[in-house]
Amino acid sequence: MSQSNDVKGMPLKGVRVLELGSLIAGPYASALLAQFGAEVIKVEPPQHGDPLRKWRKLHDGTSLWWYTQSRNKKSLTLDLKKEEAQEIVRRIAQDVDIVIENFRPGTLEKWGLGWAHLSALNPKLVMVRISGYGQSGPYSQRPGFAAIAECMGGLRHVTGFPDRPPVRAGVSLGDTLASLYGAIGALLAMHHVKVNHDVGQFIDVALYEAVFATMESLIPEYAAFGHVRERTGSALPGISPSNTYRCADGQYVVIAGNGDAIFKRLMNALGRQDLAEDSELARNDGRVKHNDKLDSAISQWTIERSLNEVLSILETADVPCGRVYSAADIAEDPHYAAREMIQTHQLPDGQPIKLPGIVPKLSSTPGRTQWIGPDLGANTDEILTSIGIGAEEIKRLRANGVV
Repeated sequence: MSQSNDVKGMPLKGVRVLELGSLIAGPYASALLAQFGAEVIKVEPPQHGDPLRKWRKLHDGTSLWWYTQSRNKKSLTLDLKKEEAQEIVRRIAQDVDIVIENFRPGTLEKWGLGWAHLSALNPKLVMVRISGYGQSGPYSQRPGFAAIAECMGGLRHVTGFPDRPPVRAGVSLGDTLASLYGAIGALLAMHHVKVNHDVGQFIDVALYEAVFATMESLIPEYAAFGHVRERTGSALPGISPSNTYRCADGQYVVIAGNGDAIFKRLMNALGRQDLAEDSELARNDGRVKHNDKLDSAISQWTIERSLNEVLSILETADVPCGRVYSAADIAEDPHYAAREMIQTHQLPDGQPIKLPGIVPKLSSTPGRTQWIGPDLGANTDEILTSIGIGAEEIKRLRANGVV
């Protein structure tokens, strides 16, 4: 698979990242940096590589998820349990800006690759450490996955309908949120090194804390009023009207009529001028008291019309609304296409593959996909050669299962 190292015009040109870890939280954080020009060296176990290579839908034995999450990365195979592999990591770490890892706390220390070891070799190093519960505290040694973090962080308790068990969002939010905080932390720490001419530092990201940090007023409401936020299905408690409504064709529409002026436009579009002009409903606190009445009025209107008719009327009235998009809807949507949010690339056998576009969009130095997720060990020889390991030595390391 061809790889282009042309990062001209990309904001992280010259930044070098060493990725240790697997699956989602750590690798997705480095993926975000790779998409904007950072050179990311991904360390994978020899023979099988990152388990993500076998997750979900496979094409010729390789996960389509792998191809998107690992775009722009270089693959180096190392058995980190072997001392010679550990020494190679230490050599590489001396010449990178960021190390990103998501092992259970203590694992890298056991291998001589922890923060104390690597920062002693590279004082300006920034190290992102993502784990289930953080590097300290009574739970730090527990194994942690996104599903558990979403529970502990409070998200699962408020997701779903009140008469049913808690549900997941459908994607690994805990991992993704932790990745975002990890990438932000890395950039903050790197900026500090550059601007304040200081040494590097490590960023401690716990999956459950990344989830908890997004939970809005969950704790202030409990602390002040003893209020425990519960599952409310598709409604938005305390903000009215905002819900998901069924249409005549069995499709669903989300309508957010909770702004004061928007509410009036919504009611007028529904032919409910009586509600639009009701002074008791002019502000959100008044509408909340009559939320069931408003939901009923909206539901009665949508159930008599197709989804497209509902959208047409409400968009004309300038009321925020939208269909619930499936993958098929996204792939066929003209706005996604106009914003270049669906990109076409090629798999190793030449078959086209569509990948998500790069977010966020920078006006002058946008990120881009240089190549899709690499073959296992595709860059091993290149990387080892760059740190002074010759061809014969590489051959020996490979024969001994080190690489």
